Amino acid sequence: MFRPTSRLAIAASAILAATVIAACGSNSHNSGLSSASAGQPSVAQMLQDGVNFSRCMRSHGVSTFPDPTTSPRAFKHALDPSIKRAPMFISAMNACQHLLPEGGPPSGNSSHSQAHVAAMLAFARCIRSHGFPHFPDPTNTGQVTHQMIASAGIDIHQPAVVRAADACVAVTHGFITRGAVARFIAGH
Repeated sequence: MFRPTSRLAIAASAILAATVIAACGSNSHNSGLSSASAGQPSVAQMLQDGVNFSRCMRSHGVSTFPDPTTSPRAFKHALDPSIKRAPMFISAMNACQHLLPEGGPPSGNSSHSQAHVAAMLAFARCIRSHGFPHFPDPTNTGQVTHQMIASAGIDIHQPAVVRAADACVAVTHGFITRGAVARFIAGH
């Protein structure tokens, strides 16, 4: 459910989460995201990497490329791999992707970021607090499937579930959108 498909999307999501964490301040709830562990970049490093990447993109001809610290959602959207790209954007991306955490998109699948998993955990907790105490936690890769939800005895088509999901989108700081919830409910 709601999973990024490339390191580019993961990097954008991680930088978005880092921006939100930095804007809100660090606390014990977010401590796993704000400290470097076992080779994972720190929040400060992810933010700096995102700023450096944005500057590089602008210096390579994509003058409107957003900065993650001033427009985190626009930054994440700008890196959405499903958007068709102009040749100048692709050229700039090739020149700058090394500045993103984990070097940008790989050839093949990648593991999910800690920030994505944390966002999915927050979403699950929020759904539980909105009247669905058996809503499952995501897997260690940040996935929640239709089968997991059905096994918990929850009908995702109930209006109360849809309202809870809509209310909980905000706790994911952009990792899940209302559109993604609608697509998931529709089975896409």
